Amino acid sequence: MCTINQTWVTNPQNQKESEYNHVDSNPTRVDRQEARVVVLHTCLQFHHSLAISLLQSRFTSSSSSSSSSNMDSSTLLYNQLKEAQPFFVLAGPNVIESEEHILHMAKQLKAVTSKLGLPLVFKSSFDKANRTSSKSFRGPGLAEGLKILEKVKTTYDLPIVTDVHESDQCEAVGRVADIIQIPAFLCRQTDLLVAAAKTGKIVNIKKGQFCAPSVMTNSAEKVRLAGNQNVMVCERGTMFGYNDLIVDPRNFEWMREANCPVVADVTHALQQPAGKKLEGGGVASGGLRELIPCIARTAVAVGVDGLFMEVHDDPLNAPVDGPTQWPLRHFEELLEELMAIARVTKGKKQYKIDLTPFRE
Repeated sequence: MCTINQTWVTNPQNQKESEYNHVDSNPTRVDRQEARVVVLHTCLQFHHSLAISLLQSRFTSSSSSSSSSNMDSSTLLYNQLKEAQPFFVLAGPNVIESEEHILHMAKQLKAVTSKLGLPLVFKSSFDKANRTSSKSFRGPGLAEGLKILEKVKTTYDLPIVTDVHESDQCEAVGRVADIIQIPAFLCRQTDLLVAAAKTGKIVNIKKGQFCAPSVMTNSAEKVRLAGNQNVMVCERGTMFGYNDLIVDPRNFEWMREANCPVVADVTHALQQPAGKKLEGGGVASGGLRELIPCIARTAVAVGVDGLFMEVHDDPLNAPVDGPTQWPLRHFEELLEELMAIARVTKGKKQYKIDLTPFRE
């Protein structure tokens, strides 16, 4: 440790001597004074560096502590979702239309899932950055959207899932959301996956419409290598031609190779991307809402861990993805049917096939 002679620095008499030494013709005296100045300068630099190091250490420790706390709470929620029987539900309107509407939807969805005993994570987006048209409604944006989602969280004691499109959104979103969702178009974007992982929150990765199910093993591994074991993968359909999607039930099985919970998005999977021509030119995405029960029944029969479902109280007037949002009035009815299917299926257990010769 560097020490300073405080008397030398503060004593007026010594300061006068210092001034005298600068013009003194005695070289020995001047050398001693210069040496003292050098020592003083060095010590001040040392203490300045030490102070910065301590501040950085405290900041890093605080940041690490916060990340660790996030990870602990996320792991608790993650384990609860993994153990949910017969499945958990991620549900809500596609995009935040207003605070009043979101709070209304959260209240209704929680009432239904609580009655049925299903774990609910409330879903809505603050910005739909990948709309087909630049004229499409995108939502309130990051700052306002997160305020509304935080109000849902505190008012109804619900965990939140919302999506990100850029790496620099992850930190802010991670302060509110319990699950950060990676859109299907971005499922292979390493920087985005790593940024989401570093928040310590659960990461739900949607399988790209252009990807084989095996790709999700790699995407999940990117999250784990970033230090976050709480990852889920989500099937949302595969492109079939230009304006249609199909759901291959085999994917629900194959995606288990990612060694994490598998979620079925039973609403986006029925989209018809850019398949709806608009009057005056342009296109929009259509959808096959009437087939949502079909895909949902298939998913729970195969044995998925969770269902992702966009729900709206007035789907015909929803500003985004109206054709693939499930009507709120039928939400409870459909979940009851799906629970009944899930109770009798053995889809979550791998079938043991005996290939030894059969002889009576």
